[in-house]
Amino acid sequence: MVGKLPPDLLRELVLSRTGARDPAVLVGPGIGEDAAVVDLGGGRVLVAHADPITGAVEYIGRLAVHVASNDVAARGVRPRWLLPVLQFPEGAGPDLIGDVTSQLDEAAREVGAAIVGGHSEVTPGLPRPMISMTAIGIGEGGRYVTTSGARAGDLILMTKSAAIEGTAILSADFGGALLEAGVPRDVIERGRSFIGMISVLREGVALGEAGLATSMHDPTEGGLIGGLAEVAHASGRTLEVWEDEVPVAEETRIIARALGLDPLRLIGSGALIATVPRGGADRALELLGDLGIRASVIGKVHEYSGHRLVVHRRGGATEFVDDIYVRDELNRVWERYGERRPLSAAR
Repeated sequence: MVGKLPPDLLRELVLSRTGARDPAVLVGPGIGEDAAVVDLGGGRVLVAHADPITGAVEYIGRLAVHVASNDVAARGVRPRWLLPVLQFPEGAGPDLIGDVTSQLDEAAREVGAAIVGGHSEVTPGLPRPMISMTAIGIGEGGRYVTTSGARAGDLILMTKSAAIEGTAILSADFGGALLEAGVPRDVIERGRSFIGMISVLREGVALGEAGLATSMHDPTEGGLIGGLAEVAHASGRTLEVWEDEVPVAEETRIIARALGLDPLRLIGSGALIATVPRGGADRALELLGDLGIRASVIGKVHEYSGHRLVVHRRGGATEFVDDIYVRDELNRVWERYGERRPLSAAR
């Protein structure tokens, strides 16, 4: 078993064991709800999220900051404080540690958050560095957005393109394997630059502050399909999307095709899923456009019809997704190669 715990096991052994009850908790642990919301009184809410980075190496520090911050931003709130837990493999030296902490510092400055604590250690038996990051923000005016708020009749918006994070990780950590699979070197180099598009802070906060989104979600593990399935489950609705309407960058298509991967199931931080009332869609698209952020309408929300997600594939096939968690294509790559294959390792 690799990746998120299966839903049944999660419900039985994790979500049923959440300590003392606190009436200040407005949004607690739940499938698809990635950030907790706690009432601080006076119209203020605390939004907190923790996330591990286990499937990347070269960009692990940047990803740790942005991935955790994205889930706070998907509540419509700016991240303010960060607490990383840094675990390094035996033999890790100053170069590796310094590179990771430099990335943490740079990325934290980008999102405007302070690193206020955490932990660091060398962990026996660890195959590669790993980080678990906690991000915290404060929402004013009691405003926040959940994953569970999608309503029948809403349109589904997606910012940027699918598999941004997956494209960056594969290009950085498996560039050698991509080169051997026939991907041109310039495509791999462009794919590495996708790390600069990982944040959804601007679009999440903008849509949240404008009150335009009924739900928002950051599609990480399981990619766009995984993120949509979690919105559908949390909201108790059926989501219908059209693959032809989903933007996929040329670099992503080339890399996915070379490795036989589905870009809609490839880890997708950098895109934001938002559901908006039909009457507010044009305003939401205009708002995002003014920020220089491309957004697309990729589907719509229905009352639950027996399937969580209906995907109309390019070519005419229809795919029904009923599992809450979708296996990420990045896991297949790690299983296939067993270790990272950077560009410098290409024969």
